Amino acid sequence: MKKSIAIAASSVLLLLVTACNTDNAGGANTTGNNGITPEAELLIKASNYQFDQQQYHLKKDVPVKITFKNDSGYHGVLIPGLRVQLDQKNDSTVIVPTEAGEYEVACSIMCGSGHGSMVSTIIVE
Repeated sequence: MKKSIAIAASSVLLLLVTACNTDNAGGANTTGNNGITPEAELLIKASNYQFDQQQYHLKKDVPVKITFKNDSGYHGVLIPGLRVQLDQKNDSTVIVPTEAGEYEVACSIMCGSGHGSMVSTIIVE
């Protein structure tokens, strides 16, 4: 009986995880490195409590390779609206922004007293 309940609960959890991963919330097709050739590149550099730019610009429906470089300190990049999270181990991805708008870029690793102000913006035009 306990085994049946565990199997049923595992199946439900698997369905929920699958459903969450197929939702394209935020307007980006995250493609990783699965054969889509990027037409543009974006390098985001991080140093202590700041990104190298306040704004980054991308074009809608153009595949772009986003690369993260950590110049100093220990940081990561989180762009929830585009479903991107990068760090030193996973430092690049290819996405296709499908919706114009502004997307917040934040540091994804607690890096000290200035962590909360470590934000930037990606503008998709």
